[in-house]
Amino acid sequence: EVQLVESGGGLVQAGGSLRLSCAASGFTNDDFTLGWFRQAPGKEREGVSCISSRDDDIEYADSVKGRFTISVNNAKNTVYLQMNSLKPEDTAVYYCAADSGYRGGCSYIRGDYWGQGTQVTVSS
Repeated sequence: EVQLVESGGGLVQAGGSLRLSCAASGFTNDDFTLGWFRQAPGKEREGVSCISSRDDDIEYADSVKGRFTISVNNAKNTVYLQMNSLKPEDTAVYYCAADSGYRGGCSYIRGDYWGQGTQVTVSS
């Protein structure tokens, strides 16, 4: 059974930083696609960033480019989202998602598996 467990959310002032972690277990395929999504109150869920097992396959939403960095530690089966220069509009519940396999580009992630979400609140 695949499980994703997020951690690292919290309350931070504008301009601050947080690092989210998503520990994955239960995958049997060396190919993978991972992504971070977020959902703010009253808004639809949006993709933030994604990464796959293929070299240089990384994408960012325009709203976070230059501020957020996604990375994977394969030895720890963990994907990270380093968030710098946080803004109040980054406030949301952040979710980790995963597909077992490569979709032809990480932006095609389907979200076969989801974590429970972690709250990020940025105060002004």
